[in-house]
Amino acid sequence: MGKGLILVLPLLVAAGCTTTKGGFCAVSAPLRLSVKAVDALSDREARALLAHNRKGQELCGWRP
Repeated sequence: MGKGLILVLPLLVAAGCTTTKGGFCAVSAPLRLSVKAVDALSDREARALLAHNRKGQELCGWRP
């Protein structure tokens, strides 16, 4: 088990070196829903979707 940890630890450390801005913008896109889908959202889902899109506006320059 000690050897496995020694081999995995550098990979975990290296994975932590990416920036949030580059990582999020590279793998995310704005969430856009139809009017019908928006009407079906719970308040919790609507808040999560809005938070995701606002984060993208701030970090990635997404436009509404």
